[in-house]
Amino acid sequence: MKAFLKFDFTTLSKKILEEKLSEFNVKFNIVGFGEVEFLENLSEEKLEEITALLNNYGIEVIENQKSILVQKIKDTIVEMVFQQDATNIKSSVYLSEKLNHSYGYLSNLFSEVTYTSIENFIILQKIELAKQLIVNNKLTLTEIAFQLNYSSVAHLSTQFKNTTGITPSAFQRIIAKRREIANKK
Repeated sequence: MKAFLKFDFTTLSKKILEEKLSEFNVKFNIVGFGEVEFLENLSEEKLEEITALLNNYGIEVIENQKSILVQKIKDTIVEMVFQQDATNIKSSVYLSEKLNHSYGYLSNLFSEVTYTSIENFIILQKIELAKQLIVNNKLTLTEIAFQLNYSSVAHLSTQFKNTTGITPSAFQRIIAKRREIANKK
């Protein structure tokens, strides 16, 4: 039997952080997505132990200021794309207001550190969400395009194909076929 799961990555990440950091008997506060404040001084050894444990869960402790801001940009983009009540605000305005930096600065820094643009990262996140929405099979492509603020299904389809190599319709057929095979087992 197969079960299809939907993840709330913010809740999942927060729960893992709470459980794992509690094992070290340190006082901490989860400030926001991707940010933890330790309420006591940690020895270098303890910080290394925490870092090693969190690495097992794909959580990386970042110390470089540029990398920290780039990670905040990524987290903010993920939050912007995946929020349920997505507003139709320009991503440049959203990022500038959330991170208190000019979009030009954020864009240049992001490109310098990641070798790609903020726009490309946004497209990747939107296509990832589109794939999840298709797998959940509750919305039409028109509804998905509207929810992701695409001007048309054609625009969504073009970006989907450029990113994944297949059209959203082909992706839908693949998912339907997999479900059909799984239900026969």
